Amino acid sequence: MVWYQKQISLASRKRGFHIITDEILKNCREINNISKGILNLFLQHTSASLTINENVSPDVRRDLETHFNRAVPENTSYEHDLEGSDDMPAHIKTSLLGSSLTIPITDGRLNLGTWQGIYLCEHRNNGGGRKIVATLFGEKDEKI
Repeated sequence: MVWYQKQISLASRKRGFHIITDEILKNCREINNISKGILNLFLQHTSASLTINENVSPDVRRDLETHFNRAVPENTSYEHDLEGSDDMPAHIKTSLLGSSLTIPITDGRLNLGTWQGIYLCEHRNNGGGRKIVATLFGEKDEKI
């Protein structure tokens, strides 16, 4: 059994839902050596989140952004408002979606469904760069 852990720095993105699967794979090449295991991704922020969803149609990402903005509106009577009108709604959206994902690894690949991708959900207008701690655990297969 092997363990790998690293921090991945993501560039600043505009508000919305962004597919980051390729960035994760580029930064976690050790996945290729795992015959079976898991990848845990932990986002070290309270105003952005991670989720898995459809990885093809940009309509899905736009619809998710629209829905979450309706469900958790800005400019209401939040007590926590010192950092701007998008801050407390961002914290609520993060709590709804979550800060971590666990994905199985099978034969050196993430075992995602055909249409699944890893999303960074940026809930702030100007959230800045984001950091993810990636932890891999599994059986190393010398044949892979």
